[in-house]
Amino acid sequence: MTLRVALIGHGFMGAAHSVGWRQAPAVFDLPDDVEMAVIVGRNGPAVTSAAAKWGWAEAATDWREVVARDDIDIVDIVTPGDSHAEITLAALAAGKHVLCEKPLANSVDEAERMAEAAREAAGRGVVATVGFTYRRVPAVTLLRDLIAAGRIGTVQQVRAAYRQDWLVDPEMPLAWRLQKEHAGSGALGDIGAHIIDMTQFVTGQRIESVSGVVDTIVKRRPLQGSGSGLSGTAGEGFGDVTVDDVALFAGRLESGALASFEATRFATGRKNSLTLEISGDKGALAFDLEQLNSLRYYDRGADAEVQGFTDILVTEPVHPYVSAWWPAGHMLGYEHGFVHQAKDFVEAVVAGVAAHPTFDEGLAVQRVLDAVETSAAEDSRWVRTGAAAHEEE
Repeated sequence: MTLRVALIGHGFMGAAHSVGWRQAPAVFDLPDDVEMAVIVGRNGPAVTSAAAKWGWAEAATDWREVVARDDIDIVDIVTPGDSHAEITLAALAAGKHVLCEKPLANSVDEAERMAEAAREAAGRGVVATVGFTYRRVPAVTLLRDLIAAGRIGTVQQVRAAYRQDWLVDPEMPLAWRLQKEHAGSGALGDIGAHIIDMTQFVTGQRIESVSGVVDTIVKRRPLQGSGSGLSGTAGEGFGDVTVDDVALFAGRLESGALASFEATRFATGRKNSLTLEISGDKGALAFDLEQLNSLRYYDRGADAEVQGFTDILVTEPVHPYVSAWWPAGHMLGYEHGFVHQAKDFVEAVVAGVAAHPTFDEGLAVQRVLDAVETSAAEDSRWVRTGAAAHEEE
C-alpha cells in the first residue's frame, strides 16, 4: 500500500517537512510506501517552485479541493495558526490522517474542538498528531528515557529556555508571526510551546499552574509592502505588533516541583538556543539544542573525585533513532527530527495506534499558553491549567 501525502503550506516549515517525507522512506524500513503527492499554497508560482524544489508530484492552490480528494491519505498542515482548526477539522471529517504543526491552534476553544474531532476520528481508525518535532531529537528522547528509568531520581526542579534574537532590529518588517489574529501569540506560542511540551514530555508530568509576565518590546514595525495580507496596521508604512516579544513564567508540575520558563526573540546573540535542565535528587540531565548530538549527565552517586557533569555523545546505535543513520560519532542535524517524525507517524498510521504527541497533548500545551497569558494580564497571579484553568490557587 502507498500512503499519499498532501502538504498544506510551504516556506520554512514546508521545506523542513518536505525533507522529512522525502528522507524517511529512504532511511527507515517503513511498513508502507510514501508518496509526496501534492503541496498546496495560495501563491501559484511560489508553490509550483516549491513542488519542483522539494520533490512533490503536484502543486495546488485550493486546500479544500485537495483535502476532499479520494487519493490523499495524509494531510500535513504547516500553515499559520489561524487556519489550523479549519483545515484540520475538514481533513479529519474527510477521513484523512492529520499531522498539524505546533502550536495546535490559536486558542483553547479551537484546540478543544480539534482534540474532540481527533478522538472521534480515532474511532474510525484515523490518526492525528501535533508537530512538536524536538521530541524526535535523539538526545531529547534519550533524556526522557533516562528520567523514566530513574537515573536522576525524583524530579525536583526544571529550567527551560528558548532564546532567539531575530527581532532585536526594530527595522525587521511586520510579519504574520507578529500579529495575534494570525499567530495567536508571539514568542510564547511560537517557541514557548516547544519548551512547555518538552518539559511535559521528558518528565511525564503536566504543568498544573503558572505565574508569568509577557512584554512587547518593539510595538510598531515597518510593513512588508503593499499586498502583504497583514491586518491591524496603523499609520502609513508601519503596523502594530499585537503579540508578545518575550514571556517569562514559573510553573508547578503535578508532583509539586517548580519549573522556570523563558521564551524570547530579544536574546541578543542567541540564534536558536533551546536549553533544558532537569534536576533530581539522584542527579541531573541537561540538553542544549545548539549541541544537539549530546546530553549532559550528573550522577550524585558517583565517587566524589569523579563527580561532575559528563557529556554523553548521543550517536551510538543503542540511542533512539540513531541505528538507521551513520556510524558512531557522525552527527545528525535539525532536519533529522522531521525525518523521525514522518517515520513515527507512518508507523502509527499503519498500525492503527495513537501517534504522539496526540491532539490531547497539544491541547494540554494550549491550556498552559492560555494560563500564562491570563496570569500576565492579571498581575502575574497563579493560574491553574487544564479543566481547572483560571482558578486561583
